[in-house]
Amino acid sequence: MSTHAQLAICIINGYPKTSRENFDRSNVGHPHDLYQDFLRRYTPQSTVDVLYAADPGVELPTGVSLDAYDGYIWTGSDLTIYHHDDARVTRQIKLAQAIFEAGVPSYGSCWGIQMAAVAAGGEVKKNPKGREWGLARNIQRTAEGRESLLLQGKPERYDGFTMHLDEVTRLPPGAKLLAVDEHTHVQALEVVHGKGVFWATQYHPEYNLREMARLISARADPLVKEGFFETPEAVQTYARQMNELHDNPDSVALRQELAVGDDILDGGIREQELRNWIDHLVLPSLTR
Repeated sequence: MSTHAQLAICIINGYPKTSRENFDRSNVGHPHDLYQDFLRRYTPQSTVDVLYAADPGVELPTGVSLDAYDGYIWTGSDLTIYHHDDARVTRQIKLAQAIFEAGVPSYGSCWGIQMAAVAAGGEVKKNPKGREWGLARNIQRTAEGRESLLLQGKPERYDGFTMHLDEVTRLPPGAKLLAVDEHTHVQALEVVHGKGVFWATQYHPEYNLREMARLISARADPLVKEGFFETPEAVQTYARQMNELHDNPDSVALRQELAVGDDILDGGIREQELRNWIDHLVLPSLTR
């Protein structure tokens, strides 16, 4: 729908500089690059800027300058949003609140859904069930999720890429719970706050099997320590299988081995939330 749209989008990378440098050392893809790849394919005429909002020396937009963008996209982060004594966190929360007040549409995954909730008065805590990693299984649309434009075109139940330890535990006023799963109750939200709307998912529509394999490979030590694998070698075997399935998506054996279906392999399904955000929230906001 939006192939010819000329939008100005700001991607807010929530990772601190030290973590981004570790991504490079660990051969992990930067999350803003994944969103940029989607935007290049879906809105190739748009301009895209990246803002490293966790970095103390980076000037954050304020006031009317927030209106320079038609939409803001929040990546994941390895910061902890309930650490309110951490300036790298609090400056991002204030930015999200300013964007709400400016009325510019936002989208976010992982850290993004936590930011949407906390900035509007909700709560996030450590998930007592531990890490949800790799694939969030059997995500289910709620009654409001079945009516939501964010999830329009998604299956009733689906899997999504994920890697997180925290979860939204209290919805803010003006929020709609759109999707849940057994491990993490809040998997998708719509938050209306101030003049703005923030659509968000705990899972990552921007990822694919190759990028998740790279992330899992880099997280080998905690995944073994937390009991998901017996050895680092087992983690690397799993990551290698994900890479192989990425390259050979029609492999029945690999699909069965990894329990992966079209909801993960088909970008037309996997990235539906991102297209919906552009088509049903960003573009309509331009005419208001």
